Amino acid sequence: MTQSMHTTRTRAPFQWLALAIGAVYLLVGVAGFFVTGFEGFAEHDDGQTLLGFAINPLHNIVHVLIGLLGLALWATPGGARTFGWLLAVGYGAAFVYGLIAVDDPEINILNINVADNWLHIVSAVAGLVIALWPRPRPDTTMPGPA
Repeated sequence: MTQSMHTTRTRAPFQWLALAIGAVYLLVGVAGFFVTGFEGFAEHDDGQTLLGFAINPLHNIVHVLIGLLGLALWATPGGARTFGWLLAVGYGAAFVYGLIAVDDPEINILNINVADNWLHIVSAVAGLVIALWPRPRPDTTMPGPA
């Protein structure tokens, strides 16, 4: 088979990172339902935690959606970068929201605790890493006689 007939697509490290983050968020979202069930949909309950992170069914749904986006977008560089921007902006906003909501049960509809805030800022930074990963430089060398 000639090279023109057989092309191999390699994935960039930022794409694999997008896949990994998407898979983890999907798994955490699904696992969260084993803790919360579907009751108390947007309720603040300090007793509902998964590995120290506060959750409720609404929070689980957000994790599932983020995970599905990661799995849907990781395969192309542009899709992975879009996912990175969604993480950066979405979890940056979730971090700011969490700083305000963590001590106010009336507005804390995602049941966010301090551990969640740390995870959200780490996720926002990971999103920036994915979105801003350096693009490969095009090969400008001209083939010549060997």
